[in-house]
Formats: sequence, C-alpha cells, structure tokens
Amino acid sequence: MLTSLALIFLVGLSLAAICQKIKLPRIIGMLVTGILLGPFVLDFLDPKILSISAELRQMALIIILLKAGLSLNLSDLKKVGRPAILLSFVPASFELFAYVIFAPPILGISRIEAALMGAVLAAVSPAVVVPRMVHLMECGYGTEKSIPQMILAGASCDDIFVIVLFSTFLGMAQGSSASALAFLNIPVSIVLGILLGALTGFLLSLFFETAYAHKHCIRNSTKVVIVLGVSFLLMAIETWLEGKVAVSGLLAVVSMACVLKIKSLAFVSKRLSEKFGKLWIAAEVILFVLVGAAVDIRYTFKAGAGALLLIFLALLVRSLGVMVCLIGTKLTAKERLFCVIAYLPKATVQAAIGSVPLSLGLPCGQIILSVAVLAILVTAPLGALGIDATYKKLLAKNPEASAE
Repeated sequence: MLTSLALIFLVGLSLAAICQKIKLPRIIGMLVTGILLGPFVLDFLDPKILSISAELRQMALIIILLKAGLSLNLSDLKKVGRPAILLSFVPASFELFAYVIFAPPILGISRIEAALMGAVLAAVSPAVVVPRMVHLMECGYGTEKSIPQMILAGASCDDIFVIVLFSTFLGMAQGSSASALAFLNIPVSIVLGILLGALTGFLLSLFFETAYAHKHCIRNSTKVVIVLGVSFLLMAIETWLEGKVAVSGLLAVVSMACVLKIKSLAFVSKRLSEKFGKLWIAAEVILFVLVGAAVDIRYTFKAGAGALLLIFLALLVRSLGVMVCLIGTKLTAKERLFCVIAYLPKATVQAAIGSVPLSLGLPCGQIILSVAVLAILVTAPLGALGIDATYKKLLAKNPEASAE
C-alpha cells in the first residue's frame, strides 16, 4: 500500500506540474495518472487502496466544501444580487434537463439514470473557476460590474445545489419511487442542512472564542482536526436520519464553514481557510488519481462518440441557461460570452461523485463514470484555456486596479 501511495503522490504531482506548465488544469495530469496506474492499464495500485477509495473521495469532497465555505464572501451574493442567485441553480437545471432529454436516445439509459447522470455532470468546477476568478479580481478585470464576484459566488452555490439533487436521484435509481415527496425532500434537505450547519458553526465559533478569551490557546492545526471531525459527524447525521428526515450533510458542512467565517475572529477564519487550502493539495491528488483508476478507459472510448455528442449538447443548453440568468443586467455581449465560457469546466464534483453509482453496483454506474471522466478531460481544459485566453478581450479592466 505504501508503494501505491508513493506512486499516487509522486506521479500525480509530476503529471499535474507538466499540465500546469503547458497551461492545462492540474486535474488532467492527476486523472491521467490514475488511468495509467489503475487496474485497466498498468495495474500498479494495491487493491486495498481501491477498496476504500469511496471513503477517501468523500473525505476529499468534505475538505473542498469546507474550503469553499470558508472562502465564500456572502456579501458578494448581496452585491451582485439576482444574477448570482440565478447562476447558482438555473444553468445546472438546464443542463440536467438536457441529459434527461438527450441521454436515453443517445446512450440507451432510462430517464432516472439520465437524471442521475445529469446530476453528476451539471456542476461547474470550483477547482478550475475559483482560482481564475480570484486572479481576475486581483487584476481588476470585470470588477467594475462585479463579474468575477458574481461567477465565484454562483459557481460555489451551484455545486451544493447539484450535490443535493444527486442524493435524491441516487435514491430513485436504487429503487426509491419517483414521488412528489422525493422532490419535496430537496428544499427540506436544503433548509434543514443550512440550519443544522449554521447552528453547528455558531457553537464551534463560540467554543473557539471562549477558549481564546480564557487564554486557552487552541492551535490552528487542532482547530482543523476539530472542524473535520464535526464535518464527518454532520455527514453521519444525514445517514442516521435517512428515511425519517431529509437533511443534506454536505450542505450542512458548507453552512457550518460559512458561519465560522462570519462569527469567528477574522484571523481565525483566515488561518482555517489557509490550512484547509493546504490540506486540499494532498486530498485532490488522492481524489483525482483514484477517480482515474476507477475508469475502464476501453469503455470510455467505446462510449466516446455518443458521449461526446451528449456532453456538447448539454453544454449548449447550459449556455442558454447562463444567458437567461443575465437577462436584465447591464453586461455587454462580450461580458455575457465570458460568463458562458466561465461556466463550462467540469472537474471537482464530477471526480468526487462520478464513481458513486458504480461503487453502489448500479447498472448505469460504468457509463456515468465514463461520461463524467470524458467531460472532465474535454471541458476542464476547454474552460480553463477559454477563460485565460479571453478575459483580456472580453472584460474591461478597472483603471484603479493594480498592474498584472
């Protein structure tokens, strides 16, 4: 197992660095590492690693959601208003609807399986979008109209919305009835998840502040362990209440992180965000390499032509959803085009949940994972290169911003 871990980290980071050097997302290098080292190509990974990959992927997802919650500035949502709120769910809904319509005739799967596939693929990638929007804010591109802030806030909430839908459709695909009650559980799950996370975040911030006031120094590393432990407990609560009350554990994790950011001392939330950012460096390598290792590349190529057509059809419908969100804004045609490009890349959520149906033994699991990986390989570089190549041409620079 130690040899496998060494290969995952060393080869994964090496190929990620090569991709970064040629202006491709690091994620691509990590996925390629998993495909090469996995059981369907070189078979260098210990089966023990692969047997616990689902748990490792969930831990990685929790870490990135904590990082997103601690980095999300809720004032950005208020500043950009309606478009940011619409961008948090409308484009994803459009894309999911496209999969429900087009996937059954193209790939021969059922409507519920198509909805599950859409829930996996509908999220935009924070790993690709967030750092680029932060860069644009630092350089002053589009900041006069708060375009990077709008995309950053919308994309962060978009992931949460899609993950909640994924949980619902996953239950249906496993045999639960597609009743109105199942869809009613979506808003119930969202509201209860937010409330549970907010209460937990408030109590945690109170605990940290009380310890600080009484001169009991809790190291930042210890705080990270405490927050992680509480996050795992929130996920467990979702499992305990399953079949009784719908609660989104993942949304509770994000809500907790947001409240921690608001209620904690400024330097505490900043340090926690930095710590989870560093923790994510290791977590993302494990996440993306293990996802790549789960992919039978032969099956991906076999599904290639139809899957590619489906992905691009869904992206076209998604782009229409982005344009709908921007109706009534003062954005120019170029700025609207940039928003469409920024909402193209897939990576983080697809890597985290794409293999869940397969791990649960669903018949559609292999095709969903194959399409998810293909979507990452196509859209992550497309979106990343598109943003990098067009922002100077499509966005106006704030003259008061610092030089690049």
